[in-house]
Amino acid sequence: MSAAAYVELRTADDLSADVACTLTGRVYASVARYVDQILPDGCLDIIWDGSRLFVAGPDTGPVPFAPGPGSTFVGLRFRPGHAPPALGLPASVLRNERADLAELWGAGPTGVVAERLAAAGPQAAPAVLESAVRARMAGAAPADRLIDGLLATLTDPVHQGPGLISTVAAHLGVTERTLHRRCTTAIGYGPKTLDRVLRFRRALHLDRDGPASLGALAASAGYADQAHFIRECRRLAGKTPSELFNTAH
Repeated sequence: MSAAAYVELRTADDLSADVACTLTGRVYASVARYVDQILPDGCLDIIWDGSRLFVAGPDTGPVPFAPGPGSTFVGLRFRPGHAPPALGLPASVLRNERADLAELWGAGPTGVVAERLAAAGPQAAPAVLESAVRARMAGAAPADRLIDGLLATLTDPVHQGPGLISTVAAHLGVTERTLHRRCTTAIGYGPKTLDRVLRFRRALHLDRDGPASLGALAASAGYADQAHFIRECRRLAGKTPSELFNTAH
């Protein structure tokens, strides 16, 4: 029997360029103790846990998650690089942090949103978060489109291999220094770390297709070898691949 329920929902069409999804979750009241981990994904989330409205991420390692029995939460996940205009500050300021939204938007505006979330309940709450973000983005500068190009290039097999970041910078028509600065502002960390996170997420996605040997999974995800895969799993998830993935023996 599952201990918790988690659902990602399609966001409103007018927000889809900047928002990846909204989400809802709950831990069943019958569960004595629930412990999970949040793993890096290159995104920032706004989360309402029923009492606190905060911003999560971007993370560079595993973050423990242990809500109490019967607890619920809702959230809104920005696409990588698209959170700073809505939040009003560089993503790097929030790296590995869980910051109260009031510190970014002010106590008054955040309090209004929190009141609406408390009154809405779990089903209607995602729309409340969408409305709040829509209002914040109405007068904000657009997201840095260079980052969309960076993400597309890092996931293109044509550009993989040694010297990846210099190749990507040249492909995008900027210097490595400029690419690092703009990536750190938009994502929260530099392009090398982003590449590591994206590769790890590819491995997680591939794992859904069913059991594979550790070496085959590492190669398919783009790791240099099995040892590289093991090191990265420990750095980004705090676990070995055998603990994380449905690998064949």
